[in-house]
Amino acid sequence: MTSTTYNILVADDEPSVQSLLENILLKEGYNVILAGNGQEAVNRFRQYSPELILLDVRMPVMDGLEAFKIIRQENQEVLIIMITAYGTIETAVQAMKMGAFDYLVKPFNLEELKVVIKKALEMYSMSSELRTLRREFADKYNLQNIVFKSKAMQEVLNLADIVSKSDATVLLRGESGTGKDLLARYIHSRSARAQGPFIKIHCGALPETLVESELFGYERGAFTGATTRKPGKFELARGGTLFLDEIGEISPSIQVKLLHALQYKEFERLGGTETLKTDARLIAATNKNLEEAMSKKEFREDLFYRLNVIPIYLPPLRERKEDLPHLVDYFVGHFCQKLKRPPLTVSQETITLLTAYDWPGNIRELENTIERAVILSTGPQITPQVLPRSINKYKDSQAQFFITPTERPLRDVMADIEKQIIKKVLQETGGNRSKAAEKLGISRRALHYKLVEYGFQSEE
Repeated sequence: MTSTTYNILVADDEPSVQSLLENILLKEGYNVILAGNGQEAVNRFRQYSPELILLDVRMPVMDGLEAFKIIRQENQEVLIIMITAYGTIETAVQAMKMGAFDYLVKPFNLEELKVVIKKALEMYSMSSELRTLRREFADKYNLQNIVFKSKAMQEVLNLADIVSKSDATVLLRGESGTGKDLLARYIHSRSARAQGPFIKIHCGALPETLVESELFGYERGAFTGATTRKPGKFELARGGTLFLDEIGEISPSIQVKLLHALQYKEFERLGGTETLKTDARLIAATNKNLEEAMSKKEFREDLFYRLNVIPIYLPPLRERKEDLPHLVDYFVGHFCQKLKRPPLTVSQETITLLTAYDWPGNIRELENTIERAVILSTGPQITPQVLPRSINKYKDSQAQFFITPTERPLRDVMADIEKQIIKKVLQETGGNRSKAAEKLGISRRALHYKLVEYGFQSEE
């Protein structure tokens, strides 16, 4: 977005101030809309939907603070800079605590005016890009397009639907790759904040020195290289959802500041003294055992209880294999569409291979596997030849239990599987029938009948 496409609303009751600001903004290439009081500002805002508003604090009919409240209630995305004289700075600061981007003091420093406006529009552009990315992710990862057959995932989605109707803090737990990011986006997309931003920060991917400034932002001069003010994730997530991935990786010092932000809904930028209010719904995720981390004094107990208001556990893929065929169908369709190639089917042998595999990388590994398969497939069907070697190797290592497509009756196939399992358990227990029966979950008498049925030698 270029400067000429930005609409800026200037609301001030002094014609001289209006004229000054209009001339400056027009020279900078912006479109300018004028209003002489707070009510006019609200009306012009509704009519023209500007990206930025310069709003004077003291105006007739309706003052700037009242106009600010109405506009902010109707639109969380528009940025507002308050205009104030020295005697009303306190009111402007109050507006900033409610979400205003900044304030300018009359008489204006023209260079400061240009810098503040430029920074505000850069932030608007960044937020706009984030909203676009959010929509793209929503299209890519729409859980409503996936049919989950497992009871575990149906329970997860039911709980997510209930939680999405509130602003309660959610803690997502599960192994890496189980879909915690996907579920966080799902909760956000079904909440009242769906039109607000979804901001993610990967706490484990950043050094400790950067985590604080990324979360809370910083002021100019806060540290070497901080030449301008930068908003943090808490600010960018205003009106939306802040997703803290791998929350178990943050240091004790950051834990203290995060606890304060959660407890009091306020924070300060790094190097700043102003207290800013936060209006972001928080979802955190971890693959760590936080209870163990608490016992080792690596994670604060009070922060854990602040995060663990609604815990949701995502089971690994190996514990819900009944979902796998539906996930495969979804990813095949997604990547065929993305890569602009004709639809592909998946051979039964391929499904059998994929179902037998343990998926240590969970859904993320499955997604990558299917993308590779779609790219490498030259015919109309995905076959085992395009699967990674690790999956085909797994078949060989589990050969005694592996079933390939067959024309034999299901009863005979199941009997072969049962026979292989009994043989393996007897080997593991050294031929001890009592232990084998216990491990198999059947009586010793039932095991005896099975041994006779399958032709095992009777050994007392």
